[in-house]
Amino acid sequence: MWQSLVFFLATIVVVSKGSELGLSHQIHLLRPKSGSGGDIVPNVSCLSWRVGVEAHNIIGWSTVPKECEGYVGHYMLGYQYRKDSKVVANEAMLYAQSLNLTGDGKDVWIFDIDETTLSNLPYYAEHGFGAEPYNSTLFNAWILKGTQPALPESLNLYKKLLSLGIKVVFITGRRESQRKVTTTNLKNVGYHTWEKLILKGSAYSGKTAVVYKSSERWNLEEKGYRIVGNIGDQWSDLLGHHVGNRTFKLPDPMYYIS
Repeated sequence: MWQSLVFFLATIVVVSKGSELGLSHQIHLLRPKSGSGGDIVPNVSCLSWRVGVEAHNIIGWSTVPKECEGYVGHYMLGYQYRKDSKVVANEAMLYAQSLNLTGDGKDVWIFDIDETTLSNLPYYAEHGFGAEPYNSTLFNAWILKGTQPALPESLNLYKKLLSLGIKVVFITGRRESQRKVTTTNLKNVGYHTWEKLILKGSAYSGKTAVVYKSSERWNLEEKGYRIVGNIGDQWSDLLGHHVGNRTFKLPDPMYYIS
């Protein structure tokens, strides 16, 4: 399913932007812009920008630099994004397998949703891969379609954790009004069970993701849960307090949430 999705999105990108970029071939025939052959490669500095974003050295940015739109598109639709995600998920699995669990049902793993559990790549492929300013109306309309595909590596991790006896808790920045569509979407793509699905209520209006997610993790621990792991695509999923015994950062160069 994921391979077909990427092929489809790549075709959309080329059809919509082919005349502008002068591309006569499908973008799924991708090559990393590494300059490894010694040639001067345009926009190669965008690789450094992405590394800075993932390392949390570049913060507070609102859009992908316009000159890096093509690079980010190549990264997200090419093989490297999937490889990077697989490394993170595999490390999380190895860690989970090493745990000495109590078996009392209180060991939980936190999952973010957007760009962690579910992918909004179909939306961002039509909106500049993060180079366009965020439009809440358009994005919320996309969410309400309930057609976001699963990130394959995260789904594999989810299944492994359940097999080990670790329960899953979703903490998402999505609004309470989106609970029904989110629940249906999760189940439709393979996330069939979880301990809790926590959405951002009105009490957190104006609060940052770090404040909101830290507070909800504290609430879990107050109820006796042990957060053995935590995975997300944003640093705001993993910073703050009560983050869990170990955190795992998935790649996402398309947007930044504080």
